[in-house]
Amino acid sequence: MNRILSTVCAVALTAGVLSAPASAQGLPDNIKASKTITVANVPNYPPMEFKDPKTATLTGLDIDLGHALFKKLGLEVKWQEISFEQMVSGLTTGRVDMILSGMTDTEARRETLDFVDYLTTGAQFYTTIDNKDAFKAMTDLCGKTVGASRRTSFPGEMEKWSKANCEAAGKPALTIVGTEGSADARTQLRQKRLDAAVQGSETLPYLLTLEPNAYVIIGQPFTQQHQGMAFAKTAPGLRDTVAKALQDIIADGTYKAVLAKWNLEANGVTTALVNGQPVK
Repeated sequence: MNRILSTVCAVALTAGVLSAPASAQGLPDNIKASKTITVANVPNYPPMEFKDPKTATLTGLDIDLGHALFKKLGLEVKWQEISFEQMVSGLTTGRVDMILSGMTDTEARRETLDFVDYLTTGAQFYTTIDNKDAFKAMTDLCGKTVGASRRTSFPGEMEKWSKANCEAAGKPALTIVGTEGSADARTQLRQKRLDAAVQGSETLPYLLTLEPNAYVIIGQPFTQQHQGMAFAKTAPGLRDTVAKALQDIIADGTYKAVLAKWNLEANGVTTALVNGQPVK
């Protein structure tokens, strides 16, 4: 009887292993055991993540992408709404397992975090439609007051752009204002406290659809970067497992469908990247 019981248990255990997605085998033990992953998110950056105004439901490209990734890994996702300033500490202290919230992969952030890059982005100037004739070229902004969320890398990128394109040409520098977020920047634009603002190029098509005839884009993105899912340096297994899952949904067409839903096909990547390098 004991031999039969042992055989039954062995078969059951084998079946359990075989039923788990092969791509999930590199997950940390605590995530494997709970079959749940906790993901930090700040829902104030449409179309990446935001609350549907009619239902208050969390939605956006990052949300759809997260559900697709974690379905591939056989996991339930617990979205942890958190302030942008607390995301990194939440990750390093174990409050959350990863960050998926429109975060730009930068060299400075790589000092403490690892990234799986999943979207191309770039800093983009825009203004209100009544300024469209005043600011036809990006250099028309030299000497003007331009705002962007102080929580992002945009103010620093704007300073670099100003030095290279305004000051180097003998023109006055941008006056850069750090705002309390992209919504605050738009409010200050409408109040004429700003001449222009900067957002990620992936957000502006949605904004122009949401508020038609309110804003115009100025020129082309003046940076080329990636948005990435962020991981603690101590979790390379989780990072690599998610990177593999991203590669899988790129290959099977799920990733492309998510981008198409949010009209961001042009911002897609053709392969998963870890800290800017293609997954091997």
